[in-house]
Amino acid sequence: MAATAVRRTFRVSGFVQGVGFRPYVYRLATRHLLGGWVLNDERGVTIRIEGPRAAADLFAAELLKQPPELARIDSCALVAEEAARTWSGSFTIRHSGTGGGAGGDAPGAGALVTPDSHVCTDCAQELFDPADRRHRYPLVNCTNCGPRYSIIRGVPYDRPGTTMADFTMCPRCRSEYDSPADRRFHAQPNACRACGPRVRLLGADGMPHPAAADQDDDVAAAAALLRAGRILAVKALGGYQLMADPHHPTAVAELRRRKERGGKPFALLARDSETVARYCRFGEQERRLLESPGRPIVLLQARPGHALAPEVAPATATLGFMLPATPLQHLLLADAGDVLIATSANAADEPMARTEDEALRTLGGIADAFLVHDREIHTRVDDSIARVVRSTVEPKVAFVRRARGFVPDPVPAPFPLPPVLALGAELKNTVCLGEGGNLYPSQHLGDLKSPGNQRFFTETIDHLRALFGVTPRYVAHDLHPDFHSTRYAAACAGVEPVAVQHHHAHMASCMADNGLNRPVIGVVFDGTGYGTDGTIWGGEFLIGDYRGFERKAHLGRFRLPGGDKAVREPARVAIGLLAQHFGPEAAGLPIDLVRQRDPFELGVLTKMVERGINSPQTSSMGRLFDAYSALLGVCDRVGYEGQAAIELEQLIAWDHRPARPWPLRLEREDDRLVIDHRPWLEAVVAELADPRRGMADISRAFHESVVHAVVEICLRLSRESGLRDVVLSGGVFLNQHLLVRAEQDLTAAGLTVHTHGRIPTNDGGISVGQAMVAAARALS
Repeated sequence: MAATAVRRTFRVSGFVQGVGFRPYVYRLATRHLLGGWVLNDERGVTIRIEGPRAAADLFAAELLKQPPELARIDSCALVAEEAARTWSGSFTIRHSGTGGGAGGDAPGAGALVTPDSHVCTDCAQELFDPADRRHRYPLVNCTNCGPRYSIIRGVPYDRPGTTMADFTMCPRCRSEYDSPADRRFHAQPNACRACGPRVRLLGADGMPHPAAADQDDDVAAAAALLRAGRILAVKALGGYQLMADPHHPTAVAELRRRKERGGKPFALLARDSETVARYCRFGEQERRLLESPGRPIVLLQARPGHALAPEVAPATATLGFMLPATPLQHLLLADAGDVLIATSANAADEPMARTEDEALRTLGGIADAFLVHDREIHTRVDDSIARVVRSTVEPKVAFVRRARGFVPDPVPAPFPLPPVLALGAELKNTVCLGEGGNLYPSQHLGDLKSPGNQRFFTETIDHLRALFGVTPRYVAHDLHPDFHSTRYAAACAGVEPVAVQHHHAHMASCMADNGLNRPVIGVVFDGTGYGTDGTIWGGEFLIGDYRGFERKAHLGRFRLPGGDKAVREPARVAIGLLAQHFGPEAAGLPIDLVRQRDPFELGVLTKMVERGINSPQTSSMGRLFDAYSALLGVCDRVGYEGQAAIELEQLIAWDHRPARPWPLRLEREDDRLVIDHRPWLEAVVAELADPRRGMADISRAFHESVVHAVVEICLRLSRESGLRDVVLSGGVFLNQHLLVRAEQDLTAAGLTVHTHGRIPTNDGGISVGQAMVAAARALS
């Protein structure tokens, strides 16, 4: 018996807690008649099996073959083996506090926490089955689906450590929860209509809505309001969403007016991918992304002549669709129609509403009614936004905003990190913890100019530190002295602050996203970043690694008349460029931007540029895109960040054919190459006067001119340095045409191109880059 029986201990890491992994192991072990136990510990899951060697071998061979849907196994190691003369006759799941082996069942700080997940097929079937006890229960879930990160107050991940702690399970739910053979075994949010949270429809005054009493079904009553053109605030996984009927022009226009949305497109919620296909063109990769457990908003090519109200997404050929992530959304789509607007519910510049009180207080002037429930959201998590970038190199999923469904999934670090906290950028802020082999980027937090987002920033840092047990020794922050994050870093006691230049952080984030740990050429284009010389950078070519960089080339500087006002009014940027290159003759140029401008205002702006009055200089590629949008008459005043550049791209959206670029002139300034934009400006003025050239043709020529400049400069820098790796980063590379064409031509020129995927290319990725830079400097 000693020769044929063994006792083996395995350690498994990854997303293996709260996803049904222990009952999966239990069923596998009992099927092979093995004894032993399985438990959660501070690093993942520990498994002890005892029994005949042949059965133990079969167990090991099958362990990783069909794990639960939400599980992700990063490693599985056999850590001990010995012969067994006797063994336990039963296999058990050890629960919290029972001890044994590597410790108790519940995870300690440092174990991976699973992101929130969509409704699984089994729960969706129960939801719509009239014979099931959970029929139309809007908060149905099981071990394979439902809320995770948004309801966790702290570790261990057990019901008392979640926002479900106040709900006592009824006998039937408790039986499911305690049974290893049930798919609800240790599903912490497990509940039903008899014992769980309840949904209520409220009026704008916070009192029960009369429609609910008439219907005797709050969800059905809410759906009736949506069909009637009303606007609802609905509690989702990570916060409230504002919903309306996207086929109802009056409702859409009213939502845009009340939310002060400007021209920014609304996100859309659809019943299934077949429904989305009625409105958009997409391939199999986009379909898989739509249907993935994280349920992100996916940016897709709109079908011409779709039936949605024009105000859903004005001036764009792109629609953002997501599939339902909650049972409540499934019910609303079944009752109200198969497509709904579902946009984040927040007051201007504030985080999305999380609690009922916040929703009623901040959304009272926007929503006509509120569909709420009493399962608390502990951590705000906005919807993720992603797309599939298609090029001749390799199509890949890229995140525009990484949040619900994907946070706090770690990103592997290219080298072991000391404990570090990175505080991110001022706009589109995220924070990031790093330690050992992992980076833990937070969800999207928003812009740090408002008190509400500043509180959200602090709460998120505290929550992540508690979840992952990281005590930072280094705190990385932006160079800008006036950012909230910089002041926060200065106030941190017992840590070493590390200032990181904005564009260096962008470059480092793309390096980390691609697992690079060697010098690269970094092309970083964005709107604003504080440079090492105290000026505004944004059209940068860098050479370096995580420890440092050299600025080897950049876009020629130009002035922004009115400073921040020019960011909101791209026409000012365009006039500043004309004044810089044409002087007094700019007032007589035969283009609409000049002819339609008040002569007095035109003169004032020209003098501001000439004399440098309230006109800071910048090398920003983002502002250059804004200027050309205004020159072409596409957008001269923005209602949301990036609008001018987005609408300029939309003239050629989804069509990545090349075109002849305008002339490129490179000058030398000290040891740097500088792109002279006068030839481009002369070309656009000439083409605007040519009736044979359409706006789409001119937009394509401008895009191609930027691509040509990128390729020419990268080739020169490659010849000088011997480097072949190029990383493309910064918010301007959200422009899919620019990204695809630059990647195509750089690759054709023999360079190796790296772009963003898991980490956003915009400022949402800055914190990851800061963490890598701070770690590299600490270790050097």
